[in-house]
Amino acid sequence: MLANRRKSERRLCKRIAKIHYGNGSLPRDCTVTDISAGGVKVIAEFVEIPPQFTIVFAPDHQRKCRLAWRIGCEFGAEFID
Repeated sequence: MLANRRKSERRLCKRIAKIHYGNGSLPRDCTVTDISAGGVKVIAEFVEIPPQFTIVFAPDHQRKCRLAWRIGCEFGAEFID
């Protein structure tokens, strides 16, 4: 059995968000499937996920992230702000 390496408890959710890469790119839709104080697990139907990006939950609620892992269209990201 794999050990849980998370520093904070995760909460399951199904929340629509956007991923923004910066540099004039348009935000891309995604679904957040769980969230914790330290990061998120996301489903996104697009191929390219940069090493760092911003996830936008609402116009006034954004977090800078670092890609932690990826399997197909699911990936985990650590909050870095």
